[in-house]
Amino acid sequence: MSTGEQAAIARARALGVLLDAAIGDRLVVRAHHGDGAQDALGDLVARTPDTVTIATRRGRVEVRLADVVAAKPVPPPPPARAPRR
Repeated sequence: MSTGEQAAIARARALGVLLDAAIGDRLVVRAHHGDGAQDALGDLVARTPDTVTIATRRGRVEVRLADVVAAKPVPPPPPARAPRR
């Protein structure tokens, strides 16, 4: 299997994850962005036919589905630690 075929399979799986995810699910999405890639980790808050919006710790990130190369569900973040004394 060629690298291109592997990339196509990974992209198809990623799009399946994004289409099957419910609003509120926690995901990580990797998308091509300029010369590199950008990751968005957070809760799925919106989906259109062309984009998904992920609420990250730094704010909302809108990701074009055409740019997605990988996506997967992730567990919730660990609970906050108690302050040190």
